[in-house]
Amino acid sequence: MRRRRLLKALVAGAAGSAAGDALAAVTHPPLPAGRSRWRMPDEAAPHRRTWMAFGASRQLWGRRLLPQVQRNLATIAVAVAEHEPVSLLVPPAEVRRARKLVGAGVELVTCPLDDVWIRDTGPVFVVDGDGSTAGIDFNFNGWGNKQAHAADARVAACVTRQAKARSIATRLVLEGGAIEVDGDGTAILTESCVLNDNRNPGLSKAALDAALKPLLGLKRIIWLPGIAGRDITDGHTDFYARFAAPGVVVAALEPDPRYFDYRVTRRHLEILRAARDARGRRLRVAVLEAPRTVRPRFAGADFAAGYVNFYVCNGAVLAPAFGDRRAHAAAKATLRELFPQRDVMQIDIDALAAGGGGIHCATLQEPAPA
Repeated sequence: MRRRRLLKALVAGAAGSAAGDALAAVTHPPLPAGRSRWRMPDEAAPHRRTWMAFGASRQLWGRRLLPQVQRNLATIAVAVAEHEPVSLLVPPAEVRRARKLVGAGVELVTCPLDDVWIRDTGPVFVVDGDGSTAGIDFNFNGWGNKQAHAADARVAACVTRQAKARSIATRLVLEGGAIEVDGDGTAILTESCVLNDNRNPGLSKAALDAALKPLLGLKRIIWLPGIAGRDITDGHTDFYARFAAPGVVVAALEPDPRYFDYRVTRRHLEILRAARDARGRRLRVAVLEAPRTVRPRFAGADFAAGYVNFYVCNGAVLAPAFGDRRAHAAAKATLRELFPQRDVMQIDIDALAAGGGGIHCATLQEPAPA
């Protein structure tokens, strides 16, 4: 069935259909109606490994940024590899360069790529109680056809195949950076991205809610408004709010009223502080204030300056450092409090941030079997 007809059918039937029926309508082959065996684990749950993509090109990043972005990616890969295995996707022409930068401790897997943002291009991994793992392909479309993505549209299938996981194909368009879960039945999504007509035209919130809950093992979705059209992602969740544990959320706060995120981050805090999770608990909300200053070398209109885009791997939390000593120290102290059993590492990823992303955007966890 063509997507337009499918979406119209799903919207028409969403209000009165069971969640399992909605799930069967958007997966291929259809998963059984009325139940789902799958659950998306929290990022802090044990990992089998981390996936990354060494896909920066001169065409997208420019002559000046390209070598620095590659070094940023290598720094992240090497840091994660101290705690768990790392598999780095690399275009065939870049294998020698990648190996020189990451050394022998990172596995290289050849794969055609358009860019580096594997959080969005890769699969969303889910697990079941029998120890099986599956990768969900959410049909990456270049964040609403804003960027060429012919190779990146196939990354989810490549990673799922390399991971020897079951493949779940869907008719939904979504990116991993838009999905934040606590592993205990609660998710946070942004309306500006997930409900955007450049992903799922005509699809209602009720329909998406009904389809995603059984697919990801959810009981409650907390919807944040986000803000569309101001960055390429249309406001991904992983720059606004993250779970540190079930019932505990860390949220971004923009301190400068001149920036477009100033009002929306305050609205997000209001929603999160009033929300309850799948178990009926009020959320504890910790705040990470964005830096007021950044190092000038790569600063620009697309620079993504925020501490919420951290990555949790086995034994460590990797977060950015932007040169604002006060904000840097405050973010580190908060993350240490939230993750007391893990090392908190802050690294300079300014070149990567200049392209509008961060550490979380450039990493993807493959969960350990349940």
